[in-house]
Amino acid sequence: MLGWLCVTLGVAFSSALIPVVSVEVFVLGLATAQPTLHWLALGLVVAVGQLAGKLLFYLAARGSIKLPRKLHDKLHARLHRERPPSPRRERWHARTKWLRAKLDALRERCHRHPHWMTGTYGVSSIVGLPPFMATTVLAGLVRMPLSTFLVAGLAGRMIRFSALAAAPAAFAGWLHF
Repeated sequence: MLGWLCVTLGVAFSSALIPVVSVEVFVLGLATAQPTLHWLALGLVVAVGQLAGKLLFYLAARGSIKLPRKLHDKLHARLHRERPPSPRRERWHARTKWLRAKLDALRERCHRHPHWMTGTYGVSSIVGLPPFMATTVLAGLVRMPLSTFLVAGLAGRMIRFSALAAAPAAFAGWLHF
């Protein structure tokens, strides 16, 4: 049992860093294959692993940790290089102008009303909308207190993944009636 929880912690951490890894599918599969694992323990382990990985993004957005110099220079050069405007790029820029404006407005509102950011981040940690990765970075950018980040994120992620881990058992119980 402890071995599965350690593997789960690793999968949760890696899924926080690499969004292509789906910890939700892993939790459902593990809860189905290992019914002896308690759903609350599974939810807690996944929440801790997810928050440990997202903490790196939060700290980077806050400016507390820096990228390695070589990687930073490469990313900076790539993001700030001058490219001649192409028709395709201009169309893309025009299509996404409204989205950029909405994100800028949201960032400004979060700066003016820090409690809104706490609520947005908390809801995102449970529901996943807006994307948890985006709200994690935004929380770092608006300098949400670390304690608020950890408590709201851990509580929300634990609710999300505990419910997900309990779902196979609930459905299995319904099928036996």
